[in-house]
Amino acid sequence: MTATGRDAVMVDRDDLGVATISINRPDRMNALDHSTVCALVEIITEQSLDPDTRVIVLAGEGGAFTTGADLQAIRDGAGSDEAPSPEVTMTSAAELVRAVLTAPVPVIAAVNGPAAGVGVSLALASDLMLMSDDAYLLFAFTNIGLMPDGGASVLLPAAVGRSVASRMLLRGDAVSAEEARDVGLALEVLPSADLRAAAGKLARRLARGPRRALELTKRAVTGATLAELDAALAREHEGQCELLVSDDFAEGVASILEKRRPDFS
Repeated sequence: MTATGRDAVMVDRDDLGVATISINRPDRMNALDHSTVCALVEIITEQSLDPDTRVIVLAGEGGAFTTGADLQAIRDGAGSDEAPSPEVTMTSAAELVRAVLTAPVPVIAAVNGPAAGVGVSLALASDLMLMSDDAYLLFAFTNIGLMPDGGASVLLPAAVGRSVASRMLLRGDAVSAEEARDVGLALEVLPSADLRAAAGKLARRLARGPRRALELTKRAVTGATLAELDAALAREHEGQCELLVSDDFAEGVASILEKRRPDFS
């Protein structure tokens, strides 16, 4: 049975205060159901506010970082009274991104495979991103009848500019690790077998630095580049709540579950 909630999140903290938080749903390519999103919010917040934590690394177990919302769970739960409403879903996604952005410690995303949907937003919200050479960022929102969420509508333009962001988001692009590095999204691209070690090395370097100086630097950069975050999240909430109940999304869910790894040619 697929793990969910806190059972789907692994936490390990070393003696330097590097907390590695891993999504552990490899049989679903680390897709996020509602309870797992809520667990991630809680755990990221708990770890970031612990004075013994100095850096957080976000990772995915198996062959994926996270493929975003668990579309299989959405399809299976359609019409159920227990399924979260679009409003609840959007609020949780916003809380997840805020937890990363407001963490008083640096957050590193170790993207070891596909990152899609809100999984891309999670990676973009991190302060630094490392990617394996077989990883990719899939901006699949429009492909399934949705708009960007999790703050992606402001996180991506802030990182790469309006023109590149529009291309990626409107076309639903899959962005290879090499392109992500070339446009400034990824700090480094590494062989898959070396990714975790490289993320750990970078995290330990930061962990040895002055915690308060790193916190204030992160806050200053976020404040300068993401001043429109609240407005963007509000637009995403309104638009996505409309789209999540549309026929286009229902059809998109059915088709995307059959998709294979994208071709970058």
